[in-house]
Amino acid sequence: MTRQVMKSQTSVIQGVGESLSEELHQMKLDTVEDVLNYFPYRYNHYEIKDLSEAVHDEMITIEGKVQSEPLIRFFSRKKSRLTAKLLVGRYLVTIVAFNRPFLKNQLKLGEQVTVTGKWDQHRGTLTIGELHKGSIPDSSRIEPVYAVKGRVTVKKMRRILQNSLEQFSKDIVDDLPPFFLTRYRLMTRQDAVQEIHFPTSRERLKQARRRLVYDELFLFQLKLQAYKMSKRVATNGGQASISIDQVKDFINTLPFELTEAQKKVTKEILDDLHRPYHMNRLLQGDVGSGKTVVAAIALFAVASSGYQGALMVPTEILAEQHTESLKAMFKPFSIEIDLLTSSVKGKRRQDILEKIKMGQTGIVIGTHALIQEKVEFNHLRLVVTDEQHRFGVEQRRLLKEKGKEADVLFMTATPIPRTLAISAFGDMDVSTIDQLPSGRKKIKTYWVKTDMLPRILAFIQKELSTGRQAYIITPLIEESEQLDVQNAIDVHAQLQQYFKSYTVGLMHGKLTAQEKEDVMTAFKENQSQILVSTTVVEVGVNVPNASLMVIYDAERFGLSQLHQLRGRVGRGEYQSYCILISEAKSQESQERMRMMCETTDGFELAEFDLKLRGPGDFFGKKQSGLPEFRLADLTHDYRTLAVARQDAADLLTKKEFWKEDVFSNLRVYLKDSGVLEGERLD
Repeated sequence: MTRQVMKSQTSVIQGVGESLSEELHQMKLDTVEDVLNYFPYRYNHYEIKDLSEAVHDEMITIEGKVQSEPLIRFFSRKKSRLTAKLLVGRYLVTIVAFNRPFLKNQLKLGEQVTVTGKWDQHRGTLTIGELHKGSIPDSSRIEPVYAVKGRVTVKKMRRILQNSLEQFSKDIVDDLPPFFLTRYRLMTRQDAVQEIHFPTSRERLKQARRRLVYDELFLFQLKLQAYKMSKRVATNGGQASISIDQVKDFINTLPFELTEAQKKVTKEILDDLHRPYHMNRLLQGDVGSGKTVVAAIALFAVASSGYQGALMVPTEILAEQHTESLKAMFKPFSIEIDLLTSSVKGKRRQDILEKIKMGQTGIVIGTHALIQEKVEFNHLRLVVTDEQHRFGVEQRRLLKEKGKEADVLFMTATPIPRTLAISAFGDMDVSTIDQLPSGRKKIKTYWVKTDMLPRILAFIQKELSTGRQAYIITPLIEESEQLDVQNAIDVHAQLQQYFKSYTVGLMHGKLTAQEKEDVMTAFKENQSQILVSTTVVEVGVNVPNASLMVIYDAERFGLSQLHQLRGRVGRGEYQSYCILISEAKSQESQERMRMMCETTDGFELAEFDLKLRGPGDFFGKKQSGLPEFRLADLTHDYRTLAVARQDAADLLTKKEFWKEDVFSNLRVYLKDSGVLEGERLD
């Protein structure tokens, strides 16, 4: 009965009539459960705070004596600023109120007042939220503050919550089995919901949040793991018989030793190929960590066992580069490799299509040309997508469907913090190469101001004179009236004048695909020594001879983008450099510049970026695929997320979970969510 009560309309709550129920509906609060799960976004703490312990930007309560007559400055009829001095212990504090001139009557010289507001430590000011004459009787009170709209005020919302808890707290369902509460010393859900709305102490509030955050992350992970499991059951029967001995022979022919991280992820992928369900794996690794070699081993494993493999990349020049390197690696073995891009035409194209259809081609490398209707595979077993974020979901699906039992390996060089990988790619398995091959020289990174330009040009000259090449990156293509930033066309013209004995190439998004290919090929073959470009070069070809990356207006780029750009150099035997030109003024921009100079570890940068930007911004709000949690914050609650994920995975593999009464609420939750039927995750 309790679940049904929770689904009752808000009109059953005491004091909520038709009009108020409609107002709550506008806030997407339609049921009793919605209201009880509408948590405060902050709290007013009324305990008196010693200013020596106060934190900048914190909401605090102070008690003091009025030391000056209030001053009011009017800016317009309705806009004003009131200030007064308050002696708080040994500190003289300025209290400020905006558009509330009537407070002047409550600030009499020499009288005691209690003020709650936002503390600005740098200015020594407190912006008034609430003002009381004398001392307040209950200084330990913690008051919830809710996001409200329309005619629903914070006071009204508190009253609705009080009434809801009095009527329905006994009906709150606790989905977690009792042994979970014992294991992690969690309070009951009933107590947690009561305390999150009306805390009796700071400690109880902390424990309530801890319980509810675990609930959110555990239920999300349970749904995710069950979805993954149901998909595996639905895709049973894709087992490949692969010769591990042949794979070992191939690895032994490589001219270098695999890193421990490469060995680990290779084993994970080969184990997947052996399993009777389809692989759906994300391979993430920093720039230069050796993902391509791991993909080559996986492609060799299927091709040497009589199946076919496909590698889809975003650009033709990248496809050509991969074809060259794979042909060199597979030379001692009789595996046919073909390149299929839109440039391959006529009889040559027909011949390749025929070979693919007949199964003579073991590995096909190409761009989106691979997903065209006329491309038919004989027995496609493995699909590898490089730089997976460059392809739409539909494009990836079309390639996968070319093979009825195809395993899928997505690769990305954008390091995703472990925290987000667990969430955003919860329906995939994630393999991470978190180690660079030994002997690679670290790219030296420097942050300079624009007044250093003459020295930078001299340094570029020095590198070019030793036979090296340089990338110059700008944020814009053409001059902009709105933005005072460098643009590619101007910089290209300036550098052509300065470096007259060298060839300067220009690359930007307005060029046609063929023009971009030509510019990139010229740079790769050292026909141009400097390449001025916008960020279209972020994911591009391997130019081992390029040793210098100069980025204009670096503060205009995100950390992950700067790291990707830096990864274009340092691919050969030469010491490489990255120079960030920036007049970064904001604290966040300066932090990004400093972080870039301090570390070349993409995962470390990604974690730092996550703290700066938050999970939604990290992926871009629209395509992030991240759920919006009520309380959980992936930046701070990542340890809880990892524990919840393990708990959910362990529980689903236990037979007892599917039979015993103690888990019945969780089974009902999964059944209602639809994931057991393989429906899409919301």
